[in-house]
Amino acid sequence: MPSDPPRRTGRPLSPHLQIYQPQITSGISIFHRFTAVGLAGGFAVLVAWLFCLAWMPEWYGPFTDILISPAGRFFLFGWTWAYFFHIGATLRHLAWDMCLGLSLKSVYLTGYLMLAASFFLTFAVWIAVLWREELPCL
Repeated sequence: MPSDPPRRTGRPLSPHLQIYQPQITSGISIFHRFTAVGLAGGFAVLVAWLFCLAWMPEWYGPFTDILISPAGRFFLFGWTWAYFFHIGATLRHLAWDMCLGLSLKSVYLTGYLMLAASFFLTFAVWIAVLWREELPCL
């Protein structure tokens, strides 16, 4: 026996991005996923750099030169921000798993605090790095 065809109401079957207005909660959720991908790329660069350090000393210098170039520092800065953002979002999710901060007011407050903390910590690390005469470990 065939099932009845779905009713046509003129509305979408489920809510989607064209329906919802952007909110900090959805933005943080999306960026949490993006930063995971970015950190995976950063981890691959770190492994390549360590590989050059350990087994290919003739490539270590040029690789390091790329990392401390303006473009390399831009990406390192982005990876630093992605790290702090991702850690903050993960800690926020862990708090939610423990049923802490689930009210709408707390969700928005922790979202803004986590976003501000990620930028603050990133700038703090880079100010400390740039005040040195040379980058540590590079």
